[in-house]
Amino acid sequence: MTSNHNRSHGPQTQAFYRQARLSRDPRFDGVFFVGVTSTGIFCRPVCPARLPAEKNVIYYQRAIEALAAGYRPCLRCRPDSAPQSAAWKGVGSTVGRAEKLLAELPAMPVAHIARRLGVSQRYLCQLTSRYLGLAPKQLQIFHQLLFAKRLLQQSGLSVAEVAIACGFNSSRRLQCLMQQHWQLTPSALRSNKKVSHDPATIQLFLACRAPYNWPQVRDFLAGHALTLVEQVSDTSYALAFNWGQSPGHLIATFNQKKCGFDVALRLTDLTSIQPVMENLARVLDTHADPLLISQALQAAGIAPQQLVEGLRLPGTWSYFEAGCRAVLGQQISVKAATNYANQLVAKTHTENQYGPVFPSPEAVVAMPLDALRLPASRQHTLRALATAFTASEPPTRADLLALKGIGPWTCDYMALRGAGDSDIYLESDLIVRKAAAAQPIQAAQATPWRTYLTLQLWDIAVNQQAER
Repeated sequence: MTSNHNRSHGPQTQAFYRQARLSRDPRFDGVFFVGVTSTGIFCRPVCPARLPAEKNVIYYQRAIEALAAGYRPCLRCRPDSAPQSAAWKGVGSTVGRAEKLLAELPAMPVAHIARRLGVSQRYLCQLTSRYLGLAPKQLQIFHQLLFAKRLLQQSGLSVAEVAIACGFNSSRRLQCLMQQHWQLTPSALRSNKKVSHDPATIQLFLACRAPYNWPQVRDFLAGHALTLVEQVSDTSYALAFNWGQSPGHLIATFNQKKCGFDVALRLTDLTSIQPVMENLARVLDTHADPLLISQALQAAGIAPQQLVEGLRLPGTWSYFEAGCRAVLGQQISVKAATNYANQLVAKTHTENQYGPVFPSPEAVVAMPLDALRLPASRQHTLRALATAFTASEPPTRADLLALKGIGPWTCDYMALRGAGDSDIYLESDLIVRKAAAAQPIQAAQATPWRTYLTLQLWDIAVNQQAER
């Protein structure tokens, strides 16, 4: 196992990680991982097991790096279930995008990923080997194994079903790889797991980095809810959806004690489990780093007493849905925009076996222009938007801006809620402008978390309105 990895961290970072590990600080869950040289196991910094001596510890920024160094995942704290760490510093770089694509399931051919990145397959291999420590195919296998471990320990799926869900050709292939890399068998991982009484429902846990402001997320989702499609209760969020050709339904119940969501998922295509869970993580913004965000907001001029602790960005289920909401919400109130979005769902009559779902672009294109009582110009914009989304690839920002009736605000709103972009400052938003005018704000200081500055200013405006 690699023993010099700590040298890549400066002494301040080393001390920082050490303190977070010794205090089991939940704010750093998923920010780094702890390799224990005396056992060959790697853990989350919140692991409840006995703390190892510092001389036996090596710190890693990613679980995949610990795996590459030969460490096995801890069966007690389950590193595969940790909140994902903040985007790598090179998120806009080829390495950052490659890391994201190689983690996706079902796994894409490496040649296809290289084409999407605009590089040769050989160069992609050089990049991942240099910066991530593994060849592209090895990275994909480790991500498949980590997700298989998560399914085996959390769900009631059979080993054969887990193999299918993770993209392995057979359960034997899963068993061989798990034995080869971790000296473990699937049955050993799930020896104490009770099989679900409802085989049609997949039970999983979605971890959040503490603190997580569920009341803020809940109230935002409730205020924007599509009542036919999604239901928001005091403790849960439920949604019917289509994922590709697979109908699905989920209920995510906030578990305050564990700081995460107990997810009950119904899905006809097992290979869609991982991307659906990742999409849910984006909608609920479970991977955000509240410590870094609060520091950035204070640097931008938000007073400590104004900060919303554990602030999150509630998303929409799809980029297209965010686009429809943005067009429908141009220059009107949130309540009026949500009413139009609910009418859109009702008029298109799109359902699957679990109930109404948000309409597809094709369904919106087929809808009569006068189905919604919108200004004629906005009706045409909505249809043009839907037509753009019927293409094989989603439209780019340039494509969207070329459509009549779509400007920067609409594109920014789509990126913010439909893609989880963390660095969108809605400077042209009327509420944001008014809130920012009332106090000195330096938005650039909040980079790369300006989206949360937008949310924070919205919250300040709501509080000021309530006090009047």
